[in-house]
Amino acid sequence: MDKNRHSQLLLEKLKVVMHETGLWESVAPSQASLASTEPFAVDTLTCNQWLQWIFIPKMTQLVTMQQPLPAHFELSPYVEEAMKHNKGVGAIIRVTRELDNLFKAQ
Repeated sequence: MDKNRHSQLLLEKLKVVMHETGLWESVAPSQASLASTEPFAVDTLTCNQWLQWIFIPKMTQLVTMQQPLPAHFELSPYVEEAMKHNKGVGAIIRVTRELDNLFKAQ
């Protein structure tokens, strides 16, 4: 399976897991919150909001448009720390680790 297709499947899996754990939101944060320039939008969004409203859409766009995907990217350390008290975080981390491993492979 090519890297784009594998990325697409993992992004879909991440969406499913976030739905299953109750971390998928139905209302988007404000445009001001989404416009943060801080890494992971830590000043305006929770980790699950960043995953849902910034990471997943941007990665999906890259995959759909067959643009270059990130290299040497590690998402899991942030998710592990930011979501350590969230219910169901283990399932989310398993998916983010799969993404990390995919992005490490060149």
